Amino acid sequence: MERAIVFDTLEYAKKLKAAGFTEQQAEIQAEALADMFENQIATKRDLRELEYRLLIRLGGILAAAIAIVAAIVKLV
Repeated sequence: MERAIVFDTLEYAKKLKAAGFTEQQAEIQAEALADMFENQIATKRDLRELEYRLLIRLGGILAAAIAIVAAIVKLV
């Protein structure tokens, strides 16, 4: 089951304000961090898709290598 990353921007902004950030600073920081979570962090699904693409590519390379070796053996 795929789980999404949950980031509570309001709670984060409240903690920043309590630590001395201005409201504007806290809101901008929370929005920037939420954007990073949404757009730049790979999920397990992203990694599975990447693994699948790499496996397909490796299979193609292996098939080509076998064909090349077979052609060389025929020539010898």
